[in-house]
Parts: sequence; C-alpha cells; structure tokens
Amino acid sequence: MADDIDMAALDAAAAPRAFDPVRLLLDALAAIGTIWTFGLMCLICADVIGRSFLNAPITGVAEIAAHSVVGIVFLQIGATVYNRRMTRADFLIDRLHRSVPGVARIIEILFMLLGAAIMGFVAQSAWPGVWNSLAAREFFGVQGIFTVPTWPFRALIVLGGTAGALAYLVLVLHDIRASLRPARS
Repeated sequence: MADDIDMAALDAAAAPRAFDPVRLLLDALAAIGTIWTFGLMCLICADVIGRSFLNAPITGVAEIAAHSVVGIVFLQIGATVYNRRMTRADFLIDRLHRSVPGVARIIEILFMLLGAAIMGFVAQSAWPGVWNSLAAREFFGVQGIFTVPTWPFRALIVLGGTAGALAYLVLVLHDIRASLRPARS
C-alpha cells in the first residue's frame, strides 16, 4: 500500500506559492468558520453534559446551532470555491480534458462564471435583509429568555456570497491566463 504513494507528487503539491491576497482573505474567513465550528462543538457538548448529568441545559443552544451552521457555511464557501473543492462532475470534465481540452476549458470557465453570478445573486438578495433586520430590530430566540439579533447572520450570507463570487471570478482570470500562456510559446 505504501508503495502506491507518489512522493514526488506530494512534494510538488507542497511547493510554496506566491503571495496571493485573495487566498489569504478567503482562508482567513474559512479559519474563522473553523474556529466557530470548534466553539459550537464545545457549546453543544457542554449542553449535552449539562442536560444529561446536571439537569441544567444551556439556554439557546438549538437556536445558536441552527443559525451558526448558515454562518459557518458562508464563511467557508469562498475558500471552498477558490481551492476548487466545489461539487462538480469530475468524471465528465476529466474525460473532456483528455479528449477535447479546449471544450473542457470553456465548460469550466462557463461553470465558474455561472457560479460567480449565482453567488452574486445570493449576496444581492440577502443585502436588503440585513438592513430590514437592523431597522426592525429583528431577533431570534424566546423574548425574555434568550434572544440574538439576526442581522449578523444575514450579513455573513452577504459576505460569503461576495467572497464566493470573488473566488469564482479570480479563478476565471487564472484559467483564461493559463489557457492563453501556451498559445504564446
């Protein structure tokens, strides 16, 4: 089994990259999402222990967890896109790259442009919700027991949608530049 590992490929994959501010920004957002996930996990475990052994559940854990999942996903979506980890039909694209690479590149660029448009639409459609929840002082939870404002979670949807659109657009530029490079040589 160990003989199947191509060490040269691992070394090549670990080669240092040039400074990339977009990657830095998107990875920072993803790191915040990862830390948030860890904190949420600790909160849920504390609630389970408090509920099961101390008969003292933590108020609001269900509401926090429900809204946190959305926040975490949108914090991490930009890095997911930028690292080319978004769900796609690899079996088809890989075959096209082997048989008709030009068509495969065009399909990938169209996919990324469509992804950028969808992420942009998500951010644009969530933007009014941020202002509406601020103006209405909208909260979730039970009044008098546990409440949290909704606008930060709505703002994370805008931030994540914008980050996803940015990631797709930068990838489009990278792919177009890469496809033009061999034509010059």
